[in-house]
Amino acid sequence: MKHATGPFDVKLAPQTDEKVGDPTLGRMSIDKQYHGDLEATSKGQMLTAMSSDVKGSGVYVAVERVNGTLHGRTGTFAMHHTGIMTRGVPQLSITVVPDSGTGQLVGLTGKMDIKIAEGKHSYDFEYTLPEAK
Repeated sequence: MKHATGPFDVKLAPQTDEKVGDPTLGRMSIDKQYHGDLEATSKGQMLTAMSSDVKGSGVYVAVERVNGTLHGRTGTFAMHHTGIMTRGVPQLSITVVPDSGTGQLVGLTGKMDIKIAEGKHSYDFEYTLPEAK
């Protein structure tokens, strides 16, 4: 396993859909800029559901397409997010979508952890990648 770490910037923008008609359901666009071992941009979509009765409980799922350079190897890959909050206690899983790597990132697998401290975001990406040919 290899590790990539660094900070990232994220912008979430609510997407409205009047047809849903339920304030506990939401959709957002995601724009990220990764720095450090992963120099990349990403675009994605997020769906959310919040509890209407219990504060601090809800879920989100998201997908994002990452485009950039990972430890000197260039290409794209997709990641799948599942975040669950149970009465304020978070669980988060972010994994590389199988067989989504392109270019020099073909064969990429892995998982990413996100840390938020004092409003700043950082990532720790544990991954495997076949040797370059």
